[in-house]
Amino acid sequence: MSDFAIHPQLLADCHVLGRLPAAHLLLHRNAAVPWFILVPETDLPNLLDLSTPQRDAVLADCKRVSDYLRARFASTRVNVAWIGNLVPQLHVHVIGRRPEDPCWPKPVWGHLEQTASYSDDDLAQIAPDLLKP
Repeated sequence: MSDFAIHPQLLADCHVLGRLPAAHLLLHRNAAVPWFILVPETDLPNLLDLSTPQRDAVLADCKRVSDYLRARFASTRVNVAWIGNLVPQLHVHVIGRRPEDPCWPKPVWGHLEQTASYSDDDLAQIAPDLLKP
């Protein structure tokens, strides 16, 4: 898809880390919870509308991020959602959760009041860990 662009709101809210096999990998700027966003290159608005091979590839990327959240951040739960109410472009949230996080057990949407930032060193480590072949 030659004219593909990530939605401006996602770019404003996230660090762009690079490309997984099936989706662009973003990291939400608020480091209070580890929150990744995957953006597949498609004009379709719903994950379930993707072709089976593309959907399976996106879900494989989600699994990769989920495994990373459990290993790196000791996430005991991983929430996965594609909502699209504010940003119409298909994007998948993969969020590491644990009882100690600032809005547990509530959803992060509308309940994450605490803020934190990733350091340059954090970003320099996270991207290669997730993007390595």
